[in-house]
Amino acid sequence: MKIALNNLTVSYQRHPAVHHASGEFAIGEATAIFGPNGAGKSTLLKTMMGALKPDAGSVQLSGLAVCDMAYLPQQSEIDRSLPVSVTDLVATGLWHESGAFGRMRRSGLIRVEEALHQVGLHGFAARPVSALSSGQFQRVLFARILVQDARLILLDEPFNAVDAKTTFDLLELVRRWKEEGRTVIAVLHDYEQVRAYFPYTLLMGREIIAWGKTDAVLNDANLRRAVERTASWHDSAPVCRTDGEAA
Repeated sequence: MKIALNNLTVSYQRHPAVHHASGEFAIGEATAIFGPNGAGKSTLLKTMMGALKPDAGSVQLSGLAVCDMAYLPQQSEIDRSLPVSVTDLVATGLWHESGAFGRMRRSGLIRVEEALHQVGLHGFAARPVSALSSGQFQRVLFARILVQDARLILLDEPFNAVDAKTTFDLLELVRRWKEEGRTVIAVLHDYEQVRAYFPYTLLMGREIIAWGKTDAVLNDANLRRAVERTASWHDSAPVCRTDGEAA
């Protein structure tokens, strides 16, 4: 399995959000994508998942099928008003086994129940998702990842607006996934979470500032450069031109 960025550029209205990014993620490890607001972190993750099309370059996901990848978007991007139960939502993680409209087997229901127990939501199966708190809803989304049993897990700001107890419990799940040899890549904005739970860090400032072991990446000089590089990009900056394009 290989997960790599090959000269990746992603733009909004030709202004680059991710600029000529290249590098390879550590397999079976937890990597944080870190940087200031506007650094291109979520854009990078969405492009890796296929939700955004790059202007140039590519994302390499060798040895992975679609069912091997689990993606958790930011809560603000999820419609919680849909009339579905906790069980219904978690069971969507079994789509690669039951199909989009297939009936869930007894074994699948047992897996859903076990996942809810692991995230601390035993007894919540029949509740509508619209009745959950932000922390409870995030636990449900992590339970969905548990039943999917993916090799690559992509998380976009998974602890934003979530209470401290839920954050701790879910971070422990991330630790367990790493111990199981799964590859976890998460967009984060909390410095202490990154240092405590993510051995590797990709520091962004619209371009790659540093990428490697967290202790080596998160130093004052790199963090300062990430802020400066992010601030230097603005809507009136020149558009990004691909190789060979006329000025």
